Amino acid sequence: MPLTRPWAADVTSVGVIATHLVRSDGAEGWGFSWTPQIGAEAVHALLSHDIASFAAGRTADPTALWTDAWRHLHEAGGGGVTTIALAGLDLALWDAAARARALPVSELIGRRRESVRSYGSGVNLHYTQDELVAQVQRWVDAGFDAVKIKVGKPDVREDADRLAAVREVLGADRALMIDANQRWDLDRATASMEVLAAYAPSWIEEPLRADDLTGHAELARRLAATSGIPIALGENVHTAYRFAEFLRAGAVQIVQPNIVRVGGITPFLRIAEIAVERGATLHPHLLPELSGQLALTLPVAPGAIAPMAEDVEDAGFGALGALDGPSPVRIADATLTETPHVGLGIRFR
Repeated sequence: MPLTRPWAADVTSVGVIATHLVRSDGAEGWGFSWTPQIGAEAVHALLSHDIASFAAGRTADPTALWTDAWRHLHEAGGGGVTTIALAGLDLALWDAAARARALPVSELIGRRRESVRSYGSGVNLHYTQDELVAQVQRWVDAGFDAVKIKVGKPDVREDADRLAAVREVLGADRALMIDANQRWDLDRATASMEVLAAYAPSWIEEPLRADDLTGHAELARRLAATSGIPIALGENVHTAYRFAEFLRAGAVQIVQPNIVRVGGITPFLRIAEIAVERGATLHPHLLPELSGQLALTLPVAPGAIAPMAEDVEDAGFGALGALDGPSPVRIADATLTETPHVGLGIRFR
């Protein structure tokens, strides 16, 4: 799927592997796996050669099947390509379960709210400052009261100039989140946040390599002692075990699991339980047509912020013209709601 707005010079498309299954009672389900630019062929191979043959003849209950399927794939890796592939099975199983009862998946799980707040997001570090400011202005004009931009320029003074320009468009009352996409080491992150804290970011996302638990824990300690800015991460964390480790270590305050990358709805719901147990805020990562539906079902820990849906400009399946039918969600005035559908309501052209 070509991206209308490339995410980088070498990220011009996303790969979607659509899945379809039929239960023994005749109920059908459609799901998908997803990955930007890299790895779609590997995911397809796992689905074709390992997951399909494993799943055939087993229970169609996604919760009952998931752990056994993950163990089956574990020799190829506990997370990453394996869990991305496993999502194709899990999503199709949830879709079939909801379709069999003529319900949307959110109602099958248990909808807790009718809408969620949405924030404007973009992969925009390569944008000129004028292009970035124009994008932020589009979000403001569309009614968003929270936006996220990328940071991590070679010179933090350029990041600061860009944040100053963005803050001028946003004003003091709209929220500004920043995302370093793993570009910093601990010392650079510390120094950069000393400068960028002046622009009141609501969080710093992926300041370090996503698997650096010790580094994130130390950075969280330093930020707590200075600016108090929380750390957000999770799009590159692949299992409930790792989310639990980061939360126990105090290395993250806002978790952002990507439903596909963690292996589907089944593990995503477990991660949500862990977040509540640890008093953390959870905002699903990307894929609003899917994550927006799940955000309607999520519990919220006391004192935590209700889940928000991330709306990356011109990157949703609907915006890319990829869906065979209407989108299962609608975003208007920075609010995401469901549209009438059964199952996940996601079928690809």
